[in-house]
Amino acid sequence: MLLLLLSLSLLLPLAVLLWRPRSWDARQSWLVRLQHRVAWGALRWAAAWQQKRLAQSTLHAGQSQQQALRRCLHGAQGPRCTLRGSTGLFWIPSLRVSPVWPEPLGNSVASWGFYDVLGATDISTFRNHLPLTKASQAQEEESGGQPLPPTSNRHHGEASLQATLLGLAALNKAYPEVLAPGGTARVTASSPWPYRLPWPWHALGQVSPTGAKDPRVLLLEALRSPGLRALEAGTAAELLDVFLDLEAHGEELAEAIAAGNPGAPLPRRAAELREALEQGTRGLALRLWPKLQVVVTLDAGGQAEAVAALGALWCQGLTFFSPAYAASGGVLGLSLWPEQPHGLYLLPPGAPFIELLPLKEGTREEATPTVLLAEAQKGKEYELVLTNHVSLTRCRLGDVVQVVGVYNQCPVVKFICRLGQTLSVRGEDTGEDVFSEALGRAVGQWPGAKLLDHGWVESRILDSSEGSAPHYEVFVALKGLRNLSEENRDKLDHCLQETSTRYKYLRFRGSMGPAQVHLVGQGAFRELRAALAACPSAPFPPEMPRVLRHRPLAQCLQRRVVS
Repeated sequence: MLLLLLSLSLLLPLAVLLWRPRSWDARQSWLVRLQHRVAWGALRWAAAWQQKRLAQSTLHAGQSQQQALRRCLHGAQGPRCTLRGSTGLFWIPSLRVSPVWPEPLGNSVASWGFYDVLGATDISTFRNHLPLTKASQAQEEESGGQPLPPTSNRHHGEASLQATLLGLAALNKAYPEVLAPGGTARVTASSPWPYRLPWPWHALGQVSPTGAKDPRVLLLEALRSPGLRALEAGTAAELLDVFLDLEAHGEELAEAIAAGNPGAPLPRRAAELREALEQGTRGLALRLWPKLQVVVTLDAGGQAEAVAALGALWCQGLTFFSPAYAASGGVLGLSLWPEQPHGLYLLPPGAPFIELLPLKEGTREEATPTVLLAEAQKGKEYELVLTNHVSLTRCRLGDVVQVVGVYNQCPVVKFICRLGQTLSVRGEDTGEDVFSEALGRAVGQWPGAKLLDHGWVESRILDSSEGSAPHYEVFVALKGLRNLSEENRDKLDHCLQETSTRYKYLRFRGSMGPAQVHLVGQGAFRELRAALAACPSAPFPPEMPRVLRHRPLAQCLQRRVVS
């Protein structure tokens, strides 16, 4: 049915144009409107079908998860698997499928557990035979000090299609004019939508050139269209790079628009660009595109700082929407409410199979066995445990969520932090949430400064603790501050002591030295992300680590220190 509608969207307009003579401009405008109507009709039908399936599956979450697990088990492949949570990439031994029933060799999972699990009809058997597995420092060291190669560059499957269709439908309901012809522009090579739809994107409002990959070309096309209602970018960090480049190279872009490179010359629009840039950073997006309503990016680990910086500066006054929360293990959460606060996601009961590991109150350690989606309790925090069709492993991703609501029998969550992003030079385990809170307090005391990005390194990684106590090396990218005084640097150490009693105790004893803060120049974190994505099979979205455990990655930032 979907392919039939697509064919109609392409062939029917041509047939009508041949049958009914018109002027070229009128025919072209009419063609665009007709293509948009047919494409949007197909999307409405597909989204309604997915909405019905989601409602049925969430009403019977236990049964739906049973079916999802069965699909994962029968699709399992080996002998090794890789999954990437927001904490990073890790390799885990998997189980080999053999067509011959083996003789039992004891009670090990590898000898006979696979066949019991594969033939199981209940989730308890699956839990009993397959223990939880998590990324560890030892597994990282197996890679020889280098980041392990990622597994895939894009999400596939029903969950990704569902996230895209339902996200588009929800976006159109909240902002009806966003998907009108010429209403949306993508300004990065990657798209925030997890699944590539089979119909042309320009029929659903995209003004971006079809197939364009050069960010400069995409930005120029967006700048030429003052009537945009929505901006799209692969991730918030990529959009942050776009706005930084826009400010740094604004005059060049204005000259290109005035000269008609590409397209027809638009000197008036070029003048508008120069005037908007002269008025400063805050609210720049709305000055360039007065009708702009929403910014669409795909949420993943390490994007919160970029969203906060964009919302406070360039995109002030705009709504942020992400169609999904994703890791390379799959689409983990669906966003169905663009009008609600950014960062609320429904955990669906389909593949990949998700379990929730309860956490002890006040600590990030596991407390009890996992629970299913329908058993989650509002207000409680859980770590996500993922099993997908690639492997037979119950992988603790390290992503911590808090249940804030319910949709039928499934939890609505917000993401809190990532357990794997911890610093520990004396066993103190300073987590991502604790460190980010302390850094936010410190930056708030630096006059005129706005935090754009940051990364942390244990001093041993850079061999910077020789002759001194081990400490943290902190790299920050800022807006509004060109150098750091010693007084400003010391404020981070004081804020860390106020936030973490363990850190304060070790500093008091002299077991740890003060955190060393370094200001990096523009483009430093873009270079870091490029290094992370250098592998041809790098995943999307690129999950941004805050703790760098490999020297080559840390040196990417160290080389760009300006203060």
